This record gives sequence, structure tokens and C-alpha cells, in this order.
Amino acid sequence: MGSAESVTFGAIKALAGGRVYPDVAPDGAARPYVVYQGVGGVDETTFDGADTLQNSRMQVAVWATTRGEASTIIQQVRAALTAEPVRGVPIGAPVSVFEDDTKLYGSRQDFSIWYQE
Repeated sequence: MGSAESVTFGAIKALAGGRVYPDVAPDGAARPYVVYQGVGGVDETTFDGADTLQNSRMQVAVWATTRGEASTIIQQVRAALTAEPVRGVPIGAPVSVFEDDTKLYGSRQDFSIWYQE
């Protein structure tokens, strides 16, 4: 029982030195860090009502001071979220970004995660 957020956090909480946050990192967070958020999913509601098996599309983003570090950590995220017990399915490959304002390198990827509500 739980939520997609709790399942995701449970799988990746040790990455990036434990700097893993929902939605947005706090001001002044040390780098690298990971943020995650739900960005949709598959609705399993039928005429019989909602199912306890739910789906969420979780987006995970890594922010680091180098491209290499961002790429390495997103690979660790993928390994953690596709392994037991989560068995998430990647939706596309990681997307690389650069944030000019902060001079941070980012890598983000979406995952389809099924969980028991």
C-alpha cells in the first residue's frame, strides 16, 4: 500500500548522497541532487469503480555540476526504478538539459510505475 511518490522515494532515497526531494530541491541544496514528481499516468477507473492497482508516470530529474555526474546518477535512478520491487518501465530515454541561470547540468527521465493504493 502506498503512493507512487513513496514507492519512488523508497527506491532512490540513497542516491546523490541522500539528497532526493519531491518536486523541487530546497534553496541552497548541495549538488548533486535528485527531484521527482508525478506527471500523469494511466487511469484504471472502470464502471465498477477505481481499482486498487494504480499507475503513475513519475518524472525524475538529476541536477549536478557536470554532465558526467548527471548521466551517472540518472543511470543509477534507472537501475533502482526498474529493479524489484518497483519494476518501473522507462518511458523514453533520458533527456539532457543545461540550466543557464544556475549553470547546472540536468538529466531527466519518466517511468511508468504500478503500485497498490
